[in-house]
Amino acid sequence: MKQKAAIIFILLTGLISCRKDETNFDGPGIVDIYSDFKIIENFDADKDSVNFANNETVLFSAKFSKIVKWQIAIKGKVSKATKIFNGESKAINITNGLWNGSTTNYPIFGIENCTASLTLNAIPDTFNIDVKVTSPKKIDGFIIADFENGLNPQWPKFIQSGANMDFKVKTDSLAPEGKKYMNMAGTVNWDYLIGLIDFPAQAYNSNVTFPLLPNPGAVYFNCLIYGVPNTNPSIVLFQLKEDENSDGTFNANNEDEYDLQINVDWEGWKLVSVKYEDIVTLVNGVPATPKGNGIRNPDKLGKISMLHLADPNNGFASTKIDMIVITDNKPLEP
Repeated sequence: MKQKAAIIFILLTGLISCRKDETNFDGPGIVDIYSDFKIIENFDADKDSVNFANNETVLFSAKFSKIVKWQIAIKGKVSKATKIFNGESKAINITNGLWNGSTTNYPIFGIENCTASLTLNAIPDTFNIDVKVTSPKKIDGFIIADFENGLNPQWPKFIQSGANMDFKVKTDSLAPEGKKYMNMAGTVNWDYLIGLIDFPAQAYNSNVTFPLLPNPGAVYFNCLIYGVPNTNPSIVLFQLKEDENSDGTFNANNEDEYDLQINVDWEGWKLVSVKYEDIVTLVNGVPATPKGNGIRNPDKLGKISMLHLADPNNGFASTKIDMIVITDNKPLEP
């Protein structure tokens, strides 16, 4: 009898030890799944006007009785810019609902009235809040080109004599930031190169190099590029040329050049951000060994060349570019 009791005790102990710890689990609890949904605190914003240029922010908030999927879509009434927040939670707060003026879909927000709309998967209603932007977010970084003042005479350029050539600064509603952008287009049936612009450091200051951090892991190269639908796909090639001996001249035979090739295979505006240490040397599009010291030195960068390229066999190519910026420690967040 004692032996049977011992066996039963062991079995019960094993069953108890195998029970799942109900205090730790993944996903929504059974209460969240089956309980009725209620809004505990209404959708709100901590201010109705904001100056993003002064590093102000807007905090959106709400509380719900259960975990739900939600989206906040902020839209500029003039620019049509949008900022999207998506979440799945019981609350919208500083961890998931803080807007610093950044943009999800371009153009960038301007001085304008905006509407923030909250939608929930639990109910069909939409909740709206109006917020006025009194000053848009500042671009934080060293601006190579935003084209607001046209083409700087100190930027040497070369444009092929092809057909339908349009290598000009444009002012129209397609501008993603400010009022202007660079349009690059044309048909060149004998060469990949359609046109190029050089941005030498001397065009910005009296120094022979750009004022950048020496750490290639802390420097980001950024730009906004527009993919034009139904055209010969464009290639934008940035050549970053280091003046290693600081003599004011780049020597292709014994100094490093790092190349960022961007195949524009999308439609509309897109932000491209690449860490300097991830940019490689290319020869005809293939990674190669740099000809200088082989060490990426952003603080030795003396000239940036921007080339618009396209397959000469495929006809007219077109793309647009804006806001070429170098940032410290993190990618550009316009």
